[in-house]
Amino acid sequence: MAAMEVPLDDKARRTRDLLASFYAPADPSSTTAKSDAASAPQRTASSLDAINTPSFDPHLYMNLLVQKSNLEQLLRKHVEMAAEIKNLDTDLQMLVYENYNKFISATDTIKRMKNNIVGMETNMEQLLEKILSVQSKSDGVNTSLFEKREHIEKLHRTRNLLRKVQFIYDLPVRLGKCIKSEAYADAVRYFTGAKPIFEAYGDSSFQDCKKASEEAMGIVIKNLQEKLLSDSEHIETRAEAVVLLSQLNYPVDSLKMKLLEKLEDFLTEFNIENSGENASASGSDETGNASDSVASVPPDSRKNKASMDEFSKTVRAYQIIFPDSEKRLIEVAHNLFNKYFDTIRQQIKNRILPGDLLVMLRIIWKDAELMDEVLPEAALPVFCLEAARGVIKQYIDSAFSHLLSDILAMTRIQPKPKDGAGDCSLQIALETSKKAVIQGSMDLLLDFCQLLDDNIDLLLKLRDLIIDWVQEGFQDFFRSLDGHFLMLAGKSNSTTQESHLRIGTQGDKVPAGLVLLLVQISIFIEQSAIPRITEEIAASFSGGGVRGYEYGPAFVPGEICRIFRSAGENFLHLYINMKTQKTSTLLKKRFTTPNWIKHKEPRDVHMFVDLLLQELEVIGDEVKQIFPHGINQRHHRSESTGSTNSSRSNTIRDDRLGKSNTQRARSQLLESHLAKLFEQKMEIFTKVEYTQESIMSTIIKLCLKSLQEFVRLQTFNRSGYQQIQLDIEYLKNPLKDIVEDEAAIDFLLKEVINAAHERCLDPIPLEPAILDRLISAKLKKSGEQNPVPQ
Repeated sequence: MAAMEVPLDDKARRTRDLLASFYAPADPSSTTAKSDAASAPQRTASSLDAINTPSFDPHLYMNLLVQKSNLEQLLRKHVEMAAEIKNLDTDLQMLVYENYNKFISATDTIKRMKNNIVGMETNMEQLLEKILSVQSKSDGVNTSLFEKREHIEKLHRTRNLLRKVQFIYDLPVRLGKCIKSEAYADAVRYFTGAKPIFEAYGDSSFQDCKKASEEAMGIVIKNLQEKLLSDSEHIETRAEAVVLLSQLNYPVDSLKMKLLEKLEDFLTEFNIENSGENASASGSDETGNASDSVASVPPDSRKNKASMDEFSKTVRAYQIIFPDSEKRLIEVAHNLFNKYFDTIRQQIKNRILPGDLLVMLRIIWKDAELMDEVLPEAALPVFCLEAARGVIKQYIDSAFSHLLSDILAMTRIQPKPKDGAGDCSLQIALETSKKAVIQGSMDLLLDFCQLLDDNIDLLLKLRDLIIDWVQEGFQDFFRSLDGHFLMLAGKSNSTTQESHLRIGTQGDKVPAGLVLLLVQISIFIEQSAIPRITEEIAASFSGGGVRGYEYGPAFVPGEICRIFRSAGENFLHLYINMKTQKTSTLLKKRFTTPNWIKHKEPRDVHMFVDLLLQELEVIGDEVKQIFPHGINQRHHRSESTGSTNSSRSNTIRDDRLGKSNTQRARSQLLESHLAKLFEQKMEIFTKVEYTQESIMSTIIKLCLKSLQEFVRLQTFNRSGYQQIQLDIEYLKNPLKDIVEDEAAIDFLLKEVINAAHERCLDPIPLEPAILDRLISAKLKKSGEQNPVPQ
């Protein structure tokens, strides 16, 4: 049976334990004491894994092994232990061989060292003798040259002193030459070098030299101050003047402030506005396209770069002159870029083109990068990034605000239809408003695309934010547009539970044509504008997501469509209510003015019928301008309701003509009411559609219902009842020509006559012949007054 190899870690651990036990044997007494003290608990806790522990008990181990293992396991354990013993013997043998070789090598090394040290002591004695000999000879040379060296050093000091004295006497002349040649740096260097001598001997030996030198330095200081304050001098020359004055211990705090003012004046002149305007003018002269101007006609980059180089030199000079001016320089740099962005903000208010905005942002970002190399402490790229966020957000908001103003400028046209068939003022206003909505939105998206397509690092870092701002802008824009539409209609955008519009005191002043115009604009936005804008946003402005998922999507087309769908319905109902109220006022005046109890026999159709038809004609002219015809077929009257001719020859009515008894008439009225219970139910008021016929039908139905209610409030004599009968019979044909539901109009007109019949003291109708004669006379008269054009 092959021997099993022991893992390397266990093998190394056992080897270390063997070596430790060999080289550092434990005290027998202490080992025995420890083993006796731990024998009791160790025996109880012994197991087959405790063979490598110091407290190993072989007898206990064998007993446990025999108890827990069968014969086959015992044989296998025997083979494993035999292999381990063999491996341990081999390892121990190898360790002994290795240590033996090391001992032999150490012995040989010690022998060689002993042989090499034997001659070293003699050589060291010889070296010591030579060193002593050299030292004695050097002492002799120093002794012989001592007197001459002292004399030479004395002469050298005298020579240096004479040179200094000569320099002091020549200093006024030197300073004069420096002043003539404007070598002020040399003059300051000469004077500062001679200053210690003047301080020590200036009041005695060199009094005249000191006085002349101070007078010359006064001229130097004066000239340096003039250079510092001169606008024609270069900034580096002024900086050098400040350095020289500080070396002369001249107070430079005031000069520091003056130099700072010069720097700020320079920054004030260094403005981006001219460069941006020049670029815009150059680009617009050729094609008028802002994006082309950016690509083909860049700003005056050489002038701008030269200005920035000048500023960089100024900042470097300022840092050299005033090392503690970092905070002030950062403030000056931030003020410079604040002026840049203030210029952009002002131009945004004046409706800046996107190309001009990109030009100005590109200049700002390039300047920030250049200045960041000179003044990295200001962190100008980060500062510009934060400021650009506000500027671009303002630009996007301003663009939507201008678009809103353009649309409202179109809808504020208050069309007043004139007499004549050729008037299309409402239709023109509708077309211009539609164009303002869709074309303005598309132009706005193209402008915003220029911001996304540009490769400026500044805009690339704000790309996701721009996408979110554009989507949020359209959402807020359409909400705001809905609110302005409500205000144009005389209502505020209320968040109360009432979602419908009602006529109020302010709503009475709103032109009805404007409300009708708002209906069609709302429908157009819901059905055409929003789907088109949604497609463009999905194609060019997908992504974003910076605003966070908890706020939901930035642009929700479904919500905008729902808002304008509701707005269109509300505006349509408002228009119908306005027209119905105006017509109801006419009807109310008609029925409340005369005394119906003393009404005279009817001779002609009443004037209010003409006024009613004229008002309906005005409404029809407005509706026809911007609403299409309906596609539904007109509903013809059923036989149950009767026609105009049959109503005149109705057998029940013929029976009434021969009976003058009021009680019998009342009885017949009761019979007609009972008959109505068995007639087919008719739906009078249906949902209003966006068609000419549906709108006109709804208005006429409401007017007839109002007419019925006004009739119910009066009491008629026979003549009054007959006048109502004549007026209603005349209205039948004109109304049926307008509406799409003739059956409903027949029913409502019949209800008006029935209401008058109920409120009549003597309800005897006109004879059919008389009724036809009066209606024919009225038609002939109307035809003469309003001839049909050939």
